Amino acid sequence: MTRFSASNQSEATLKSSQGDIWKALTDPTLLPELTPYLHRIDVDGDRWTWHVAKVPILGKSIGSTFTEVMTFDEPDRIGFEHDSERSEEQTEVNGEYQLRPDGSGTHVAIDLGVTVELPFPKAMRRPVERSIATVMALMGRRFARNLLRHLGE
Repeated sequence: MTRFSASNQSEATLKSSQGDIWKALTDPTLLPELTPYLHRIDVDGDRWTWHVAKVPILGKSIGSTFTEVMTFDEPDRIGFEHDSERSEEQTEVNGEYQLRPDGSGTHVAIDLGVTVELPFPKAMRRPVERSIATVMALMGRRFARNLLRHLGE
């Protein structure tokens, strides 16, 4: 197994209120409805365990489960980092959402990094990481579209 990483940063200004966006981004029942490949989120206090369906990576279908320590600084920041006590998990996700009022709407920014152990040799680093980044971008676009629909935008 080899560790591979990819990241994504994006931002947009939405018409919706900061409170409405906050409510959607912190709802572990709603998030799987909005997020492609996400089956469910189990919540145990500040630990959220994300169950992701099999995602296509270079001809292989790879699923994962990972646990995040969530930090909520309402209404401005949602932080998440991999639970260091879960060293057996092959996927780690770290990042944050930043929300701030912007005119009559809300500016939303996300910074997200993924590291995953996969059954590919190190020599495949570039194509594997490019593939991970492509899947992340697709998931992000579909999540954004679903969030906008949920918010009525």
